[in-house]
Amino acid sequence: MTSFTRSNTGLAVAALAVAMLAGCASTPRMSDAEKYALYEAHAGAPVSSFRYYGSLNGFTPLGDSALVIWTRPREAWLLDLSGSCPDLPYTNAIGLTSSMSRVSARFDKVLVRSFGSINIPCQIREIRPLDVKAIRAAEKQNATDAPAMDQPSDVGT
Repeated sequence: MTSFTRSNTGLAVAALAVAMLAGCASTPRMSDAEKYALYEAHAGAPVSSFRYYGSLNGFTPLGDSALVIWTRPREAWLLDLSGSCPDLPYTNAIGLTSSMSRVSARFDKVLVRSFGSINIPCQIREIRPLDVKAIRAAEKQNATDAPAMDQPSDVGT
């Protein structure tokens, strides 16, 4: 049985923190603009609406004027909003308005759940279906192509 003293625990926590920071440093994070470009590259032609049965599988904010809605694990939609939706990049929860189990461009809204449970409505300007399989392949390719931050670069040689 292993026991940790206060000093051993402190060293273990410090080692864990260094390992976590090293992992973060070697995995570059995509900006909202880069994520939007990736999703836009795999978006189909605009559609007027999509089926919505009242629950989401997830969502991905892409700045303050676009987001991806995951209605199923293999079904996603790129939503461009009519303007800035200030709390969108920071929210943990959203809702959607709909009519007769359909979310429609120009009529329905994304409801951003803001601090204090206030719903900020943001009108949907355009809806485009996403090729989820192609997006996952591109993300996987980008992850393997990205140089680690702690690796030497051949730039300038």
